[in-house]
Amino acid sequence: MTARLAREHGVSEDAVRAVFNALRRGGGTMAQFSHADFGGMSQWSSGMTMIGDMFNDSLKAKLNAIAGELSRYLRDHPEDRGDGRTVSYHSDSTRNAGSWWPQELGVPSSVGSQNDMRYAVFPEMRRLVIDDRGQITAYETGNHRISGVSQAQSTDSTLTFIGQHGVVRVSDLKRADMPARS
Repeated sequence: MTARLAREHGVSEDAVRAVFNALRRGGGTMAQFSHADFGGMSQWSSGMTMIGDMFNDSLKAKLNAIAGELSRYLRDHPEDRGDGRTVSYHSDSTRNAGSWWPQELGVPSSVGSQNDMRYAVFPEMRRLVIDDRGQITAYETGNHRISGVSQAQSTDSTLTFIGQHGVVRVSDLKRADMPARS
């Protein structure tokens, strides 16, 4: 299937595999990954397609078509779908990302940054930590299993996350006490 989709849409088979693997990690409903064929960092969920080359509508259409077909495949073949418990995009340097979060939270499952904001996800501790220009805030994630992140490209640059129940807005989460720094 990956070879056929690559051929039909004029991208490499490796690019299609990157989309497929990200969709699997996203439980079949969303993907966040980085691949040069899509201009770098890219995100997809039904109704939302973002690519690194943000003004390339043709490339967005390719990703939308590829991800849509792969998502349908995963819906019809749940045995191939991930469980949605892992974050769909992992930095290769999670362990060496600069430990700006409280060490008591342990090692995050995912870290990332967009514009002037950084985030770290700690599913075992049920915490999300955000550094907004030096202001570090922890949030309780409760029963949300965060599996992706997106950022509104507006003046307030708010982060939203994707969980097993859909969009998780930071404003909907309860602030958590920060562990004391050693």
